[in-house]
Amino acid sequence: MRAVIVHAFGKNGRIALGERPAPVPGPDDLLIRIDAVAVNFVDLLVIDGAYQFLPDPPFSPGKMPAGTVSAIGGAVRGFKPGDRVLALAEQGGYAEMIAVPQSQCFHLPASLSCTDAASMALAFDTAWFALVERARLQPGDSVLVLGATGAVGHAAVHLAKAKGARVLAGISGPHRAAAARDAGADGLVDLSAENLRDSLRAQIHAQNDGQGVDIVLDPLGGDIFDAAIRALSWGGRLVVIGFAAGRIPTIKANYLLLKNIEVSGLQISDYRKRMPDRMAECIGDIFALYDAGALRPLPATTFALADFAEALQLVRTRKADGRVVLLPHAGGAP
Repeated sequence: MRAVIVHAFGKNGRIALGERPAPVPGPDDLLIRIDAVAVNFVDLLVIDGAYQFLPDPPFSPGKMPAGTVSAIGGAVRGFKPGDRVLALAEQGGYAEMIAVPQSQCFHLPASLSCTDAASMALAFDTAWFALVERARLQPGDSVLVLGATGAVGHAAVHLAKAKGARVLAGISGPHRAAAARDAGADGLVDLSAENLRDSLRAQIHAQNDGQGVDIVLDPLGGDIFDAAIRALSWGGRLVVIGFAAGRIPTIKANYLLLKNIEVSGLQISDYRKRMPDRMAECIGDIFALYDAGALRPLPATTFALADFAEALQLVRTRKADGRVVLLPHAGGAP
């Protein structure tokens, strides 16, 4: 089968389209024809050798592909060839086929295409765990989503609104306002404003009845984290998702005491490994909300597997408008 193969880590490492033996499913595995897989920023970290969990080369990157079951192992129950599924694979998605344990696979709703499933994957489950598990979101909470027009931010805006929150979208400038409004944000916070340390809090207070927000989701870090933590209400919760802004921030512990605030982190891969039942609840909730029309994935720009380098560069340079998705069996979006 064709697959994108990483032979050596590094931004100047060796990665190429090549041939690998087709996987053979074990007794508990599904053999899946991969129809779509998103290109995520975390894939670049893995390829560069900068991620905390790294497979041994050679390997194929690509998390959480969507596709069609081609064959099943003898112990598999509840799946059959022809079923469309999302697979919670940590690697191997940039390929034509993959074998995944049945416990890590979920039926797609009839209304959800494989391309849209791939577009939602890793973004909506990350947002779900940040909001529901780590931040303990309740209806009526106010939520500031930083990086609101990125994949995880877009998902978080949709999910928070679907669960009854008031959502303020943190955007990189006025040019992102329309996208944030379209996602359902109740208000906007301009992260390009001068003196962000004070202006971020002022913008929030002006749109939230003079109060701070109950929850902040932060995939950015850096100076934005420093400003956002000052905008939490008493008893507020901030969830660290990543550091896309570059600098990993620090905080003095006494600040946590002053307003009884919490700062927690989210590593989504650990939930797949340590709490599979909770992950199943997450995926089930996301699919149900999608089927009910409450969630909408970002539009996808699709690439053939042979054009993986162009797709990766689009993500690396942050020039993608929406999600970037590989179609390993190119010829149309399934």
